[in-house]
Amino acid sequence: MTDHQPKRNHPAKPDHPLASPARPWTALLALEPPSMTGFDDPLVEWRRLFAELFGTFLLVLAACGGPVVNALSPGSISRPAAVAAPGLMVMAIILFMGAVSGAHLNPAVTLAFTLRRDFLWRRVPGYVLAQLVGATLACLFLWAAYGKVGALGATVPGAGMADWQALLTELALTVGLVSTILGTASRAQNVGPLSALAVGGYIILAGLWSSPLSGASMNPARSFGPDLALANFDHFWVYLVGPLVGAAIAVGFAWILRGPGGDVGGLMAARGRLD
Repeated sequence: MTDHQPKRNHPAKPDHPLASPARPWTALLALEPPSMTGFDDPLVEWRRLFAELFGTFLLVLAACGGPVVNALSPGSISRPAAVAAPGLMVMAIILFMGAVSGAHLNPAVTLAFTLRRDFLWRRVPGYVLAQLVGATLACLFLWAAYGKVGALGATVPGAGMADWQALLTELALTVGLVSTILGTASRAQNVGPLSALAVGGYIILAGLWSSPLSGASMNPARSFGPDLALANFDHFWVYLVGPLVGAAIAVGFAWILRGPGGDVGGLMAARGRLD
């Protein structure tokens, strides 16, 4: 869930900020080598979109697979295991292809990077569509392989929870998730591979205390997949509004903590020096 991606066609030059001898720690901590910069290269946008589709597929497969397996073999998947699986999957995805697409995997994350001016608005539709398709394919795979069991891992308000309570829970959880992402995986404060631990760990911790309340989705795509497969969108608005509003609030908090974003300008300037 980082906001920068590789460009493979040009070697790094000394005047590039990631190659500067004055900032060697940046190259050591970044998720990609200094020579693999250029987030906005349109020639490989298809690769980034595929990475978002594939990554979201894997994430939703893990998140929805737990309830499906538990329905097939009751008691085999504990709640801690069910909430740990997607967090660990996100950790792995960030590490193995975060440098390709940024590993957003979540429309709320894409929105946050865009509002923060770390991501271009014109790229948002492609990313969000890839995420929704990846989530849907994961649920269709589970349906085809195991049947329509365990509600395909659909997120719904917990027992005794009203929609508004689940919405507030999702909103608060997403504020924390996006704050973690913006604080560890944006170019302004990138801690490199450690961001995978931070983001994956947050997802696990959030799920451990809140999954009985709202399902701890924090991701409209993760909730969209099973809802589409089941053709039941009764509660989807909760998992759309909550995360998107939470992401916007987190961007405001990032401005308070670190000032305005705007790394797109720096990225474009860096690309101009390399081209």
